[in-house]
Amino acid sequence: MIRKHSATLHGHRTSFSLEDAFWTELKAIANARETSLAALISEIDDGRDPESNLSSALRLYVLKWLKDRR
Repeated sequence: MIRKHSATLHGHRTSFSLEDAFWTELKAIANARETSLAALISEIDDGRDPESNLSSALRLYVLKWLKDRR
């Protein structure tokens, strides 16, 4: 199921939609990296292509993280 989430990035509220599986993995990645979920989302947001949306950037980050762990 896709759910809408909100975060504050650089003092501005934003929202994004993610499937539950991606949300679960994103939280696990933040935990593995010993960082907050907000800090991880902010880092991903800062590094994404300005032409892409945050939801897609988060999904691609999770996919890359999981592939790199094989």
